[in-house]
Amino acid sequence: MIKKLFLSLLILPCIAQAQEKMSAKFLSALKASPAAVILQDGSKANVKEVVVTRHWNKELCDMSVQNISGQPLKIREVVVFDWQHHLPGSTPIYGEGFQMLSQTGGTLASPKDLGGYTDRGHYKIPEPEGLRTVYGMLMLQLSAHDRVLLATTSCNKFISRFSFNAQRMRISMDCENLTLKPGQKWNLEEFMAIAGPDREKLYDRLTAAIAKNYPRTHKITEPMGWSSWATFGPNVTAKDVAENADWIAKNMPQLKYIQIDDGYQPWMGDWLDKGKSFGGDLSQVLRQIKSKGLQPAIWVAPFIASPQSRLFKEHPDWMVKDKDGQPLRSDKVGFGGWRLGPWYVLDGTNPAVQNYLTQLFRTMRKKWGCTYFKLDALYWGAIQDGVHYDTNATSIEAYRKGMEAIRKGAGDAFLLGCNHPIWPSLGLIDGSRSSNDVDYSWQSFKTVGRESLLRGWQNGRFWWNDPDCILLNSPRKGDKPTENEYLFHATVIYATGGMLLSGDDLTRLPADKVAILKKLIPPTGMAARFENENFEIGITPTSKGNVYSIFNWGDIPAERIIKLPPGKYKLTNKWTGKNLGVFSSRYVIQSLQPHSAMLIEAEKVE
Repeated sequence: MIKKLFLSLLILPCIAQAQEKMSAKFLSALKASPAAVILQDGSKANVKEVVVTRHWNKELCDMSVQNISGQPLKIREVVVFDWQHHLPGSTPIYGEGFQMLSQTGGTLASPKDLGGYTDRGHYKIPEPEGLRTVYGMLMLQLSAHDRVLLATTSCNKFISRFSFNAQRMRISMDCENLTLKPGQKWNLEEFMAIAGPDREKLYDRLTAAIAKNYPRTHKITEPMGWSSWATFGPNVTAKDVAENADWIAKNMPQLKYIQIDDGYQPWMGDWLDKGKSFGGDLSQVLRQIKSKGLQPAIWVAPFIASPQSRLFKEHPDWMVKDKDGQPLRSDKVGFGGWRLGPWYVLDGTNPAVQNYLTQLFRTMRKKWGCTYFKLDALYWGAIQDGVHYDTNATSIEAYRKGMEAIRKGAGDAFLLGCNHPIWPSLGLIDGSRSSNDVDYSWQSFKTVGRESLLRGWQNGRFWWNDPDCILLNSPRKGDKPTENEYLFHATVIYATGGMLLSGDDLTRLPADKVAILKKLIPPTGMAARFENENFEIGITPTSKGNVYSIFNWGDIPAERIIKLPPGKYKLTNKWTGKNLGVFSSRYVIQSLQPHSAMLIEAEKVE
């Protein structure tokens, strides 16, 4: 026994040193790797024509590209780092998607799509050299206690792409074949490369660096409210909205934002016109919400227009163009839209479009009293392969200029981004949908729950995360989630720490489900911190101790062990109110049932 202990004391430091060397070697190889400029025809530019500069300041790298030739050059991309990474193919990864519905997990050799609507598949965004690609950031877990986080801390003009396979890592800036004039220099996005043992602390360092570039200027507490979409979808009526607003005003006024989520407009793009099925004048419905002491919130997809819309028919010149100078049909280059399509796209670089967007949101904010906008289909504002009014602008700049025009009109209103490009939205929105739409099923609770928890580190730093609605009472007959599965879903909502929106028809919500909803009010404002991406036990600190979010994602019972801080703690099941007793050191859940979760409050005993 003593011999084993002695050997372990010798071996552990060696393992730690090896792990440290692995991340150090990886970062050293990154910094030593060559840069290259790829021209429109796919050829590599000569170093006598164009030069890439990289300047490191500790963990941050400022980069630029300059045309030193006498001829204009069309630049496809700048490859800022490209090297053989020498990591095992089994190295776990996590990377962001270009747009909200795409996330990547798995390993370097076998990456796994975590969402069903991928960038490369559903949205047809090409990947450099056929390498699997993520956008904005990439986390690598070299060992249990050694991680590397690569990211750009800005996204003003170019989207950063992290492309890889089992042998190679390639980091590039997409320049979209724009012209770099003789003598002209582009500043590329700021880059960050860090290593450490703790995933949460690495994310802390990244978010702090990004906050320096995009400080949060709108100090709005995490919103609470109700959304019409999950229960009523595009068929919502003025009557549905009024009945739920009445219920909220009488029973739960903390849910103050009443979100009319699609269905009120006749076509995509005609946001000030009344749809036939809604059955009421929208501006009047919004005023009625306000008269109940609540806040009117509305869904708008600001960049898109249906072919039948008045907006498209009257202003085809406002749209992003194809290479023939005609309005670009989005289904020709990407996803054409989920309803009333194929969609055309407003060009955010056009001054007339900017003025239109400002006036549209000024009308809804000032005349209609909307203090919250759910901005959907935002990806289309940054659609690839289009020709813009400003031919020197990237799609990222087009999106950001359009969003800035929206903010100018919306003023101090809360802006929630949905189906948005994640990294290009930095500094532009107050809330960010962190998952696909949730539905009344275990598979949905499980899938969107993991999507949201993977983005928990963004909550309260970039914006408030929106994990989509809390659902507690299925309107469907037949298959429904079990009570354990509903509590699993509610625990995910708690652990995200962000926005809280009810998606049920509250006029039909049973009393026991009302009690669960009340226990989620108010949100904590901070995401639970997890040791790894298994998301089995999350910790949310409180003034009296901690709250533990404990999950069983599997199909068989599982043991979970809560490691308590020093001292004695009174443990309470937050959902049932049951006193579990006083414990020190740890608390063991011997058999957590499948598809279930617990929320345990630990209060320190003096």
